[in-house]
Amino acid sequence: MRSRCAVVGHPVAHSLSPALHTAAYAALGLGWTFEAVDVAPGGLPAFVSGLDADWRGLAVTMPHKADAAAIGRPDAVARRLGVANTIVLADDGPRSYNTDVTGFIRALEHRRLNDVADVVILGAGATARAALLALSNIGVTGVTTQVRDPGRAADWLRLAGDLGFDATAEPLGTPHETEMVISTLPPQAADEWADGVVAMAQCVFDASYDPWPTGLIQAASQAGLPVVTGLDLLAGQAMQQIDLLAGDTVDIGTLLRAGEAEIRRRMA
Repeated sequence: MRSRCAVVGHPVAHSLSPALHTAAYAALGLGWTFEAVDVAPGGLPAFVSGLDADWRGLAVTMPHKADAAAIGRPDAVARRLGVANTIVLADDGPRSYNTDVTGFIRALEHRRLNDVADVVILGAGATARAALLALSNIGVTGVTTQVRDPGRAADWLRLAGDLGFDATAEPLGTPHETEMVISTLPPQAADEWADGVVAMAQCVFDASYDPWPTGLIQAASQAGLPVVTGLDLLAGQAMQQIDLLAGDTVDIGTLLRAGEAEIRRRMA
């Protein structure tokens, strides 16, 4: 029986996915295992090819998301974004999926912050494109990206246009009043912009969770702003991931409690 799963990335030791998936499998009565495996950049295709029939699937994190979308049969979201974060090893071959889009939606729904019209996204990479696709599904009408070099936001702007947004790209730190800021910048990279973000936003969503809490989330919380964390996003996308792997899922609260417990364990 296929019962082995893992998260693969480089680095990957920081990942909270093992804690979330292990808790979910226990709640579902499955004796499955879930580990973290460090796979060097470019090594994902060979790693997947070497897995035996005990393996059910993989969660995939950086830097392998683009490679994951090229493995097996990608779903519609993975094809559109060019990145995947889940590989299911079926008897007829691997299939790849992107669950980050539903992750954003579920995280916003859980924090009851899904009724917004105008959003500024920090960054224009794969996670920013997933956020953009999610926002198009919850009725957001105005989107802007802020990046160090607006000339490198072409893919993000192209997707925004395809989704019907009249979107723009601005330099990071440009004053811009908005209902929500979503940071998709690498861990700690958003911290230098925290004061500016807090000044222009009514609520803040930071897709990173390492270190915990991020400087941006701390600044927003101290200012009394509602926040959505990277753990919320991780749990939201894991719900669909677990359903794809196990054919059933658990509520987001179960996953958040598992992640919070693991964070406390590491901090202790």
